[in-house]
Amino acid sequence: MEYYYKVPEDIDERLVIVVDPMLATGNSASAALSRLKEDGVTSLKFVCLLAAPEGISTLAEHHPEVPILAGAVDSHLNDHGYIVPGLGDAGDRLFGTR
Repeated sequence: MEYYYKVPEDIDERLVIVVDPMLATGNSASAALSRLKEDGVTSLKFVCLLAAPEGISTLAEHHPEVPILAGAVDSHLNDHGYIVPGLGDAGDRLFGTR
């Protein structure tokens, strides 16, 4: 579900760097990259602090031309789709909701 999407009219002429604190399943990142491609963006990079191999595989499968820059790669996702050992929920940490 797209909540908010507002980009410059010349987005297709720019380098776009998609930043997400964590790459877990890769589904949200893949959707964001797909949406940008719909607007003609061809120069893309994805940056995250922490990634799981599953998320890297998802992006590599759906967006093989997009480089992934990760600060670290953890071992796997648990049954709930959380990165193990991970950082906890980035949103909860940022907004103090947990």
